[in-house]
Amino acid sequence: MPAAGSFAHSLAPGEPLWVFGYGSLMWNPGFAYEERVPGKLIGAHRSFCVKSVHWRGTPERPGLVLGLDRGGACIGIAFRVAPALAEATLTYLREREQVTNIYREAVRRVWLKDGSTRTVPAVVFLVDRSHAQYAGQLTLEERLHLIRQGHGMGGPNADYVTATARHLAELGIRDEEIGWLVARL
Repeated sequence: MPAAGSFAHSLAPGEPLWVFGYGSLMWNPGFAYEERVPGKLIGAHRSFCVKSVHWRGTPERPGLVLGLDRGGACIGIAFRVAPALAEATLTYLREREQVTNIYREAVRRVWLKDGSTRTVPAVVFLVDRSHAQYAGQLTLEERLHLIRQGHGMGGPNADYVTATARHLAELGIRDEEIGWLVARL
């Protein structure tokens, strides 16, 4: 993981920070932003592939949360953060997303879906497949089991799944994996 503030220091003076959200960041970013635009990330897809031992589970009874896993594409939300808030936003995101260092912080190009042809460099958190919490190899039934049992500091894992499904539907995003899971919760 980069040192705190390393990405923010690479921004040109007055340049905004963009952050790409694909799960709970879409509906609960937790930081101030100036613009919120649907966006598409190519090269990674949304997947329930991270065992949660903190927010939606415990080490003894892990839950399962979303990660950006390699391959495919993902529609999510791109947030533009004011330059003055870039460092504080990155610090917040690192504390929120990197509790167990399961993600690799990276900058990837995101195509904004606002009727323009804009692309922006955005901070993303990609799942680390070599991490012990990586669960991308699980069957749908195994994923459902972890989601049903998971309950952590953020509450029941099932609430996270249904909230994500609701917000994806509001954005017109269809996700077969999430639909399958919600139908069985």
